[in-house]
Amino acid sequence: MIAFKRTQLISILFSLVFMVTLQTTLFAQSAPLTQQEPWTVTQLVAPADLARTIETGAREQQPLLLSVGPAAMIKGSIDIGPASDKEGLNKLKAALEKQPKDREIIIYCGCCPFAHCPNIRPAFRLLKEMHFTHARLLNLEHNIRTDWIDKGYPSEN
Repeated sequence: MIAFKRTQLISILFSLVFMVTLQTTLFAQSAPLTQQEPWTVTQLVAPADLARTIETGAREQQPLLLSVGPAAMIKGSIDIGPASDKEGLNKLKAALEKQPKDREIIIYCGCCPFAHCPNIRPAFRLLKEMHFTHARLLNLEHNIRTDWIDKGYPSEN
């Protein structure tokens, strides 16, 4: 039988724990936030990053920015209207039909935190069903006022 020194055993155990932790972390970054969420963590866009893109990016480099909530409040975004009803989803589908499948598309609502929002899930699911490869979601943790307007990010007047 192979004899191990105490330091070797600790080293082996540490390595195993590290490998399991690393694997779990990598899986968590690509898996949906919860079973019910259609997006992954990597598909979330930080408000500061989008604001910087709007302020500094050339027009042709801008993502297609769609408001799927009650009002388009971010500069350059298109008002689709609430995606929680059939009319809103049909309007979203019509807005997307002629877009290239690899176009970066960012949706947002901002009515409330994600846990309570009736609009972002149906809208994001539609993006996935239509096979858009660069579908993203603006990470408004609280609401559009707190996470965008109050921070002075580019807004419609």
